Amino acid sequence: MSVETVSATTTTDAVAGRRLGAGVALVAVVLMMAGASAPSPFYPDLQVGLGLDPWVMTAVFAVYAVALLATLLVFGSVSDHVGRRPVVTVGFLLLAASFALFQGADTAAILFEARILQGIASGLLLSTLSAAIADFERPSRPGSAAVVNAIAPMVGLAIGAIAAGVVLQVAADAQLIVFDALVALSLLLAAGVWLVPETAPRHEGLLASLRPRIAVPPAIRGLLARSAPAIFAGWATGGLFLSLGAAIVRTELGATSHVLQGLAIGALAGSGAVAAYVFRNRSARATTLYGTAALAGGTVLSLLALPTGSAPAYLVAVVVAGSGFGTAFFGILRTIMPLLPADERAEVFAVIFIVSYLAFGIPAVVAGLLTPQIGLTTTTYVYGTAVAVLSAAAGLLRWRSGD
Repeated sequence: MSVETVSATTTTDAVAGRRLGAGVALVAVVLMMAGASAPSPFYPDLQVGLGLDPWVMTAVFAVYAVALLATLLVFGSVSDHVGRRPVVTVGFLLLAASFALFQGADTAAILFEARILQGIASGLLLSTLSAAIADFERPSRPGSAAVVNAIAPMVGLAIGAIAAGVVLQVAADAQLIVFDALVALSLLLAAGVWLVPETAPRHEGLLASLRPRIAVPPAIRGLLARSAPAIFAGWATGGLFLSLGAAIVRTELGATSHVLQGLAIGALAGSGAVAAYVFRNRSARATTLYGTAALAGGTVLSLLALPTGSAPAYLVAVVVAGSGFGTAFFGILRTIMPLLPADERAEVFAVIFIVSYLAFGIPAVVAGLLTPQIGLTTTTYVYGTAVAVLSAAAGLLRWRSGD
């Protein structure tokens, strides 16, 4: 065999490995985020069935974010040192265990245990999978990793909420069906990741990397600080829908259909994924400006739709807000990712997701504490107004910055 033939075969194998790795990383992100939203349509029935107060349900949601944040702070960059594959395997094994707990959850304590374990698993996986997607980006398609990292989480959130709502509507044993499937898929990915090439060779510094810290390269500190309000506003909206979205649809719109309750959550994330794809060839600045404007405008429209009792009007408003959620986050990723060296990707993604999940969890807990005091309606309006103001401020900040 000639040198040229060997070289061509090696190149072909490398391209095939890159494509397989990108595909596995994409599926892994979608599955992880589907697991994050799948419990949401079950919350109203679990609250009634277990006799829980509203704050307990938002706390069940929020402990996921707290566990995820703690894991990110300690282990956010560990895959930069030990490799992506071992971290992904451990993450999906833990995720499978959390889904097994959800499967038979019949007390608040088990729900908390399941969500904490899921948060730890997701904390390991988030920065690792995001970095892996960037690692597998094709040189011929610069910027494609930012598209995937923005769209895949939204697609996963949409699939999880809608699929769980449909199963809950048509099957008596929906909890078993949904979480059994998630257990099986998680175990499959825990093993399947070893079929793809490793992109982060082991190197020293592991013990030092385990010290809790938030490290951002100096070159992007100012940019990330200006981006934080937009990240916070978008993910706070996601937190509201995942924790109280089904209850809002049932209580404020009088919709008892589990499909509609899941669709309200899925519409937010699904429209975000579609919008990010549509804006994939636009500049990062234009994408972010549209995103913050649509997030603010869509949130206001959703608040105006609630008093009408019209589910279609509410869903249209949610789609507008969701398109803003997706594009604001996408625009920020497209701005930051080209500035990151390969050995700092997981660490910076950890910081981005720390901001995201602070927004995901803290406002949801506050909303859960306020609901028994001032009612779900007032809580929703206060929350929505805060998101709209923050989104508008984030857009203005990006517009004035000129970057």
